[in-house]
Amino acid sequence: MDKYGMAFSMEGDKYPYWCHSPSLTNGEVNCVSPRGKNYRSTLGTRCEMTCDRGYRLLGKSSIQCLASRRWSGTAYCRQIRCHVLPLIYHGRYTCTNGFAVDSRCEFTCDPGYRIEGEHSRTCLHGGTWSGVEPVCSGTYHEPPKIKCPLSRVKFAEPGKLTARVSWDPPVATDTADKMLDVILVGQAPDTHFKEGANIIRYKVYDQARNRAACKFIIRVEVKRCSELPPPLHGYLTCSSDGNNYGAVCDYHCEGGHERKGISSRVCQFQGTWSGGPAECVHVKTASALLDQFYEKRRLLILSAPDITDQQYKLQNIMIQKSDCGFDLRHVTVIELLDSPPRETGRIKEKQLAAEVIEGLRQAFRITRSYFSMVLLDKHGVDRERFITTMTSDELFSYIDNYLLDEAERERLELHRDFCD
Repeated sequence: MDKYGMAFSMEGDKYPYWCHSPSLTNGEVNCVSPRGKNYRSTLGTRCEMTCDRGYRLLGKSSIQCLASRRWSGTAYCRQIRCHVLPLIYHGRYTCTNGFAVDSRCEFTCDPGYRIEGEHSRTCLHGGTWSGVEPVCSGTYHEPPKIKCPLSRVKFAEPGKLTARVSWDPPVATDTADKMLDVILVGQAPDTHFKEGANIIRYKVYDQARNRAACKFIIRVEVKRCSELPPPLHGYLTCSSDGNNYGAVCDYHCEGGHERKGISSRVCQFQGTWSGGPAECVHVKTASALLDQFYEKRRLLILSAPDITDQQYKLQNIMIQKSDCGFDLRHVTVIELLDSPPRETGRIKEKQLAAEVIEGLRQAFRITRSYFSMVLLDKHGVDRERFITTMTSDELFSYIDNYLLDEAERERLELHRDFCD
């Protein structure tokens, strides 16, 4: 230890931050202290100075904290820059970060010229440019070339009239230009295409505005079955387009008839319907008739001794005039008239079997002796009876207040003017 060592050591212990903390803009300082890694500027600390990529260190690469409370030297980082690239005749360049390290400059030529040499140059860490300066040559070059995918036929997806089609976009080539923008004219790939011929076009231009184009066709075909006829005394409801591949047709029967056979058929890929046709046959029992309307319609059963009954005639006129209002409230009218053997039952013009008529009379205790009406809810429950004629407004008022749920009331309010 020299003659100042003790004094310096004591001062260093008293003032652990002997020198100011070193810093280096655009660089890094790594210090080692005799007192340990947690001390960066005590007496005797040595710091190594390094610059970030793209910068050059000027000054001392290693400094030490001296007894004078100063560092043994200074340093700073200066950005490394390549020289300014000269302009090329009939061309230009654009750079990603000026003339700094790692900046990439792309060269392009004026229309009618093409690049000879490298298309780009990069500023290297040593401050020099990669490659050599290119030249724009005025020699005429051919238009770009582009090749489209092959035309194709696609079948529509089940239950749809469209098909999802994808393809790889074509790549254009050119003798002069490195980068070409390919422009799509038409529907994009990986989307749904409608039935029929869909023409897809691509075009491309080079820097000289020479043009190339190609096209291909995507034809979407919909597999179809023959039109499915509705059953006698019934109708069909079909999904999608009615008879395309994947469409489902459900069988429904009119009042007084019930379905015999399968409930629905599906149009298959081969163009045939699954299963066999269903039929609508006369219901044989009152319970079968009620099952048709369960949770779908309310029933107003009107009974009279015969068709000449004055109350029946008056009530029938009022019901016919308000047919639309009954339908809005999902009410179906059933008429039971006369006595055996002339007794008839009907839903509009549809006749009911004698067994059904008798079953209804027994189930709801409907007499043949005098005029009466029975109102059933959608679950077939007897909700109200009338033994005198009722105006349509009186019937509607009872139904609206006691039988309709909230959703039905809102729907009725929306369509109230429909019957006007």
